[in-house]
Amino acid sequence: MFEEKIRDVAVIGYGPIGQSLSIMLGERGYDVAVFDRWPSLYPLPRAVVHDHEIRRVFHAMGIGKAIEAVSQPSATYQWFNADWKTLVEIDWSAESISDGPNCYLFNQPNLEALLDQKAKSIPAISVNQGWEAVALRQLPEYCEVVLQRIGMENGKLAATDEKQIVRARYVVGADGANSFVRKASDIEFEDLGFQEDWLVIDLKPNEGVTLDVPDIGQWCNPARPTTMVPGGPGYRRWEFMRLPHETLDEMQKTERVWELLSPWVRPDQATLVRHAVYTFRSLIAKNWRKGRVLLAGDAAHQMPPFMGQGLCSGMRDVWNLAWRFDLVLKGIASPDLFDGYTPERRPQVRAIIDASIAMGRLVCISDPAEAAKRDEAYLSGRIPPLPPFPGLTDGLIRADQSSATGGIAGLLSVHGQVRNDNETMRYDEAVQNGFHVIALDADPEMLIDADSLATIASIGAQTVGMTRDESKVVAGRVLFDVSGKYCDFMARHGAKAMIVRPDYYVFGAVESLTELPALISQLASGLELASQRGTKRDACDAVAAL
Repeated sequence: MFEEKIRDVAVIGYGPIGQSLSIMLGERGYDVAVFDRWPSLYPLPRAVVHDHEIRRVFHAMGIGKAIEAVSQPSATYQWFNADWKTLVEIDWSAESISDGPNCYLFNQPNLEALLDQKAKSIPAISVNQGWEAVALRQLPEYCEVVLQRIGMENGKLAATDEKQIVRARYVVGADGANSFVRKASDIEFEDLGFQEDWLVIDLKPNEGVTLDVPDIGQWCNPARPTTMVPGGPGYRRWEFMRLPHETLDEMQKTERVWELLSPWVRPDQATLVRHAVYTFRSLIAKNWRKGRVLLAGDAAHQMPPFMGQGLCSGMRDVWNLAWRFDLVLKGIASPDLFDGYTPERRPQVRAIIDASIAMGRLVCISDPAEAAKRDEAYLSGRIPPLPPFPGLTDGLIRADQSSATGGIAGLLSVHGQVRNDNETMRYDEAVQNGFHVIALDADPEMLIDADSLATIASIGAQTVGMTRDESKVVAGRVLFDVSGKYCDFMARHGAKAMIVRPDYYVFGAVESLTELPALISQLASGLELASQRGTKRDACDAVAAL
């Protein structure tokens, strides 16, 4: 079967990352086809943590309330030595800059079911399950993907003779660690050197059973490094490191699973959901874009799970891509806008991987003498705290204010409660997603010239004032900062106004409101805005002709 029309985007992979990108683009009206080799949603748990930034993204996708029903706020993340003395405490329950706790625990099949329901409700999205990408080529005007129908035989995936060819202006590989899209595009994977086998066990405690186990923690016991974490409401997860003398087959026997779990839970207290040995690795693609092909999620990077940032990093990828696609497919910006994707995402992910490796190497110590040295270093207070979470250090940010040198540009912006027209609400409910020009104690639209107004209008930017002074509130224009987060954040960085990108990262700021037009001009230069704009379909045709 050959599809004549050229779609806007073909997404390969229908896990949470591919589902989310499809939703982000489909809700903007773009023609998206998404494909996955599994005929139905993958039924077993994998990721269990998402953070405050991703919770805000879920709200922006319209599933924030539904996510609350299948997740729970995290407790403090604790590391213990073999004697259960506390080595490290990371307060994941603390208030974040995004409004709410720092981290949440969830059950991935429940999350995927919500995303699936949302994606299939959007007319612009064509969901195609049971189709595996087997060939990919780029042409000057579009990409061509050959897909093969996959069925099930005796509980296993089996290829059929049925094939189809799909054309799309862009292809996004969100197809996991063994990404066909990455391999077909000859994009090199860099191995950062961490590799350990861990047995991952998910179970569901029986009704009324209370387990005597740390809520979320690492037992850094050299005899058997162990992770214990909620697997979302009603579930628990254990992870056990494979020791050098143990075989993979031995680790995966059911009787061995219950033997390892025996200090905490018995077979009559819980139902085993799944168990499997996973190899925790550290890999990152050297380039995440090649022409009309882009990578996201595990197709672009893999990391040890000790920071809980695997799924979060993939979600940041597609949230970063979504606004770029919007500007390019509308013809507002040239396809060169995608050139900023790798420089922005790769250094941030690399920093997260490096931190995860460092944590993993401390957790995975199996030599008692080395473990004793580690314990003494932590218990004596000689280990410095974890560095701040990395921001963006390159790409579409004001270079002279980069977060790499302590500036505001590239930092994740705050989010909190505001009052608008006497109603208190989340900021994101009050102001539509997009580029935001935010000024303290003033309406920024009253402070900029006609050229600046034309620029922000061309990209659909919103202008909004934030204040803690009741006398300066203007309904729909200058909002009262109920949480105080916006005024505090800007005051801390000496900013009177700032531009925040659609993915919530700060482009740049000014110390004086008179400098705001120049900042908007810098944004326009960074976006390389097209000089001529037509209808959406005309713009897409123009992109296809490149």
